[in-house]
Amino acid sequence: MSSPEIERLIQLLAKLPGLGPRSARRAVLALIRRRETLLTPLAKALNDAAEAVRVCSTCGNVDSRDPCTICADGRRDVSLLCVVEDVADLWALERTHAYKGRYHVLGGTLSALDGVTPEDLNIPSLVARAAEDGVREVVLATSLTVDGQTTAHYITDRLEGANVTVSELAHGVPVGGELDYLDDGTLQAALKQRREL
Repeated sequence: MSSPEIERLIQLLAKLPGLGPRSARRAVLALIRRRETLLTPLAKALNDAAEAVRVCSTCGNVDSRDPCTICADGRRDVSLLCVVEDVADLWALERTHAYKGRYHVLGGTLSALDGVTPEDLNIPSLVARAAEDGVREVVLATSLTVDGQTTAHYITDRLEGANVTVSELAHGVPVGGELDYLDDGTLQAALKQRREL
């Protein structure tokens, strides 16, 4: 139906999260229609990223430098270490501009079903970083799934010998959330995490 180059591009785009074959086909057509303003600059940007982007050897973030911009920032609070499952979670927290510490990217969660063990994650380097001078608190920002909570409990056990406080993100009603639309688990967490006004 179309050239092998176009089919290959559709197949590659369809592998991206949130894009299936239909969405990929539409995206490819939009790229081709706007070759000069979109396709060519995108191809160059992808090539530049492939050559420049690397994983930070300290925290696991992705950046064009190692250590990454966050780890190299002297204004960051070195006493706080926030543990996230992957880079997308780190970026989400950074968007808030509310956290000024450093990060540690695990690279996933423990999962018996998927065969992910502690050795598959960046947990040993987390334990080593938590033992460094100056680290006082490790904030666990794992998801509220069974795997995320299992990972958080495992990390808590591993950090027991370290001289750090282990905390987790608060859970409950989101800002702007209406109680009628929330699930039972969120409401239970909100009740348990209630605070005095």
